[in-house]
Amino acid sequence: MVSRRGTLERLAGVAGAVGLSGCSRMLSARTERGVSGLPPNPRADSLPDRQHAFDAHLSTDRYGNPLAPRHHLVLLLTLDAELDEEAARTVERAMRTLEAAYDWSSSGLLHVLAWGTDYFERLGRLGSVPLSHPQVLSRTDEPDLLSFDAALVLSTDVPSHLSAVRGAMFGDRDHLNGEPVSDRLGDAFSVAGTRSGFMGEGLPAEHASAEGIPSPDAIPEDAPMFTGFFSGRRKTQASEDRVTVADGPFAGGTTMHLSHLQLSLDRWWTGLDDADRVARMFSPSFSPEDVDSFTTEVPSPDDVVAQARQHDVVGHHEKVKQVRQDGEPIVLRRDFDTVDGGRAGLHFLSLQRRLAHFRKTRKAMNGWYLRDDSPAITDRRNNGILEFVTVVSRANFYVPPRYDRAFPLWSG
Repeated sequence: MVSRRGTLERLAGVAGAVGLSGCSRMLSARTERGVSGLPPNPRADSLPDRQHAFDAHLSTDRYGNPLAPRHHLVLLLTLDAELDEEAARTVERAMRTLEAAYDWSSSGLLHVLAWGTDYFERLGRLGSVPLSHPQVLSRTDEPDLLSFDAALVLSTDVPSHLSAVRGAMFGDRDHLNGEPVSDRLGDAFSVAGTRSGFMGEGLPAEHASAEGIPSPDAIPEDAPMFTGFFSGRRKTQASEDRVTVADGPFAGGTTMHLSHLQLSLDRWWTGLDDADRVARMFSPSFSPEDVDSFTTEVPSPDDVVAQARQHDVVGHHEKVKQVRQDGEPIVLRRDFDTVDGGRAGLHFLSLQRRLAHFRKTRKAMNGWYLRDDSPAITDRRNNGILEFVTVVSRANFYVPPRYDRAFPLWSG
């Protein structure tokens, strides 16, 4: 039997020989919108072509802001199967099982199969895709820079759906919400790691006994996140159109970044008052009453340098607002709180057309250029929320369109 490594090495050699134009020819085999040997996806007409198209299927608040699903699970995957048509069919049939079992909604299941730097590097195509290895992006963090073959992202309002999907895709569960399970992602992948968490009113308070939070009663009962603030206002997020690759061989896809951030909130909740927390999250120009009046936007001042000089503190939102294009954000956040490892944290999952947009946003968040305008502002202190956040790890992925989600860029 030919080994998986041997298959990948031969593919890498072919890919290297044909170059980028060859990459386009390989992709053209998939523009028929399906996997060879399988009938068309029977639910294609009722599902968005973009795997990452969640927003139209989310609940909203009274202002029309989309509300993230309340429970999340990311399974980080290693590819164990041979790269062949049967394995591609297995992966595609497994994903169709998820679509058959649950509605595409928060009350059902929203999901993405993304592909990582390991997968494309083994194909010899990492230089030909809108993807690169993660980088260290600040002077104050030393994160693990991780690489995986793939990631399965699952989001829902119903936590039992997540355990059921994992049991069906990587265990021996034979039915999923009444749907028979014949093909499993576990036939092609093994789980190399997990990221789990939550987002929404009441859930952070339920997990307030985690390390990094000063006391079980520190988090307000109605807080949607560990910091106490709502972060999903519609105009503070890039649209799905803006983060989607518009043309070329990767049209309809996007890039995904996943960071694990550790939170240290003792001083946040015991050393700062409401006004101090508002200053660091939004801007020192705002009061807590101002924040209560925000609807779909955070109207931060444009001159962040003047803010630093006047107040000796700058807000997170007013820093990252500096990198908007045409007045709009360039990153779509789908982050969620976590207590993985017993400690309060955040899994920062973001979508962007190019990973350079994420890096640009993070560098704006660093606020290094503001230290010359106020001696009170350091790399962490009085510099947005940086004092309370440590980056543990980073990983990057490419999210293909739905029809190309089984072994993108590979053609048998």
